[in-house]
Amino acid sequence: MPNRLAHQTSPYLLQHADNPVDWWPWSPEAFEEARERGVPVVLSVGYSSCHWCHVFAVESFEDEATAAYMNAHFVPVKVDREERPDVDAVYMEAVQAATGQGGWPMTVFLTADGEPFYFGTYFPPEPRHGMPSFRQILEGVVAAWTERPDEVAEVAGRIVHDLAGRSLAHGGEGLPGEQELSQALLGLTRDYDEKYAGFGGAPKFPPSMTIEFLLRHHARTGAEGALQMAADTCEAMARGGMYDQLAGGFARYSVDREWVVPHFEKMLYDNALLCRVYAHLWRATGSGLARRVALETADFIVGELRTAEGGFASALDADSEDGGGSHVEGAFYVWTPAQLREALGEQDATFAAEYFGVTEAGTFEEGKSVLQLPRTDDAVDPDRAADVRARLLEAREERARPGRDDKVVAAWNGLAIAALAETGAYFDRPDLIERATEAADLLVRVHMGDVARLSRTSKDGRAGDNAGVLEDYGDVAEGFLALAAVTGEGVWLEFAGFLLDIVLQHFTGEGGQLYDTADDAEQLIRRPQDPTDSATPAGWTAAAGALLSYAAHTGSEAHRAAAEGALGVVKALGPRVPRFIGWGLAVAEALLDGPREVAVAGPVGGALHRTALLGRAPGAVVAAGDTGGAEFPLLVDRPMVGGAPTAYVCRHFVCDAPTTDRDELARSLGSSPSDD
Repeated sequence: MPNRLAHQTSPYLLQHADNPVDWWPWSPEAFEEARERGVPVVLSVGYSSCHWCHVFAVESFEDEATAAYMNAHFVPVKVDREERPDVDAVYMEAVQAATGQGGWPMTVFLTADGEPFYFGTYFPPEPRHGMPSFRQILEGVVAAWTERPDEVAEVAGRIVHDLAGRSLAHGGEGLPGEQELSQALLGLTRDYDEKYAGFGGAPKFPPSMTIEFLLRHHARTGAEGALQMAADTCEAMARGGMYDQLAGGFARYSVDREWVVPHFEKMLYDNALLCRVYAHLWRATGSGLARRVALETADFIVGELRTAEGGFASALDADSEDGGGSHVEGAFYVWTPAQLREALGEQDATFAAEYFGVTEAGTFEEGKSVLQLPRTDDAVDPDRAADVRARLLEAREERARPGRDDKVVAAWNGLAIAALAETGAYFDRPDLIERATEAADLLVRVHMGDVARLSRTSKDGRAGDNAGVLEDYGDVAEGFLALAAVTGEGVWLEFAGFLLDIVLQHFTGEGGQLYDTADDAEQLIRRPQDPTDSATPAGWTAAAGALLSYAAHTGSEAHRAAAEGALGVVKALGPRVPRFIGWGLAVAEALLDGPREVAVAGPVGGALHRTALLGRAPGAVVAAGDTGGAEFPLLVDRPMVGGAPTAYVCRHFVCDAPTTDRDELARSLGSSPSDD
């Protein structure tokens, strides 16, 4: 019989709807139940494409005896971290503070007041590798709860007090300047892997936001080392196993330093960020590889993640059936030499094995290999390579596909809108701009509704119950601003303004600090605020970037002041931990450059508009269209000169002379003349 999760919209929660565990969704009723029964809450947090979340579920939550014990002694609460990032953040902070590490699945034991007193992540069904079993943990917690209640209360109270006392360094007064950005670049240079590219050791995550900073820093200062680190890292990722060499799209991260074996789940946010990164790398260098990867990644997002309602699904699972009925990580993507021969025949299989780095020993598990592009020479016949790739892709389509998490997350769709709009504009792909516009329409209709307050998620065209957090407002506004620049439709600037006004009203604290939840959102044991990037830009820095761009479009002093106040944290953290505040550093680059304001009086999509969009000046904002309308403040009183399309460029309250010349406009925006 299904439990209380059967009526939820989250695919992750629905995966647990038939567990014998009597799960509750996160709700006041669950904690009231714990209070009435006098038992603790066991909080389990995960997400649908998390491999070890699936393992934990099969081993423990589908086990009748374990479930019966949980039901008898606890109120079990299941949370999708992607739907409730605020709940996840608060308790993950507690886990990391107590244990020095964290991750998912996350297991936290709480009082009926939501106060945590014991933590963990994955627990095995039997003791192994020095880890206690999950049943032992449950029994130990029950013993402490019943035999030492005063001790439990004291521990819970101390943890909550310690969390409340954790102060955030804002960097004091002042903005990040030349010195802080130079120190950040130096820190990244120290962390850079000279042999394999990327930053740090294994596991290696795609450093999307750091690369955006490096590209902007190069554009502003001409620092060749910054561009080289960005370009080499992008090439290493695109040639490695993290990139799907057959169908495009990136996996979550590389488990090794060499970019060979990925963790196979594919997330919307990674692919949106990387699509934009490679498009921007092409804009900076003209790299053919960057162009190919940007377009293939955009096509992956549209082809694999687009929902019937026009939004984009959250993720593809790492696991799928391996042909023998077992769910195995990476089964959909890996190959053996025998499988190549079956799909291609002997000669082409030999070619493919060398081309994609498939070996008899295997680069993954059990003699299987992840496809890579290890060769960098030009001796390969491109037609033969394309034919082999197409035939392998056709053969792979016969395999069982990974599951898809169909929920639409507002923030990640905002990132996808920005990526698809810009990629479509750069490479003359109007279909990508249309898909971006359709996703934006869905966010307005379903996620914003009638009150312009964002819902975090939707599924099947129905908004979820959870309020949007700061990253939703920042990333959706960023997407709308990019769409406004590309389409010349000022309504997207207006919608971005609605969202950013809510940031000013409900998410902003004293001294420029920002909070991840609104002041009228559900109150947890701590109001979360985290300015550091993880897999996506922090809500803090995403909002700062959108506020800065909106201020450049409109001249709004309130939005500019809020952006500058928020960037104090970049002054503090940029020189110390640049890898973890890359988007904040990228926004700081835009601030130092102006950002430049570009008005193109003339046809949207015309040559001058395209030149403006291809400008490399960090964070430059572009408005294009008819000067007679009032949709874009930058276009007011800026007519065409002599009946020809005309560009106006301003920076730091100083404007260049209007120009009708593409090469002159390109030079003024830091690009090479006649760039295409």
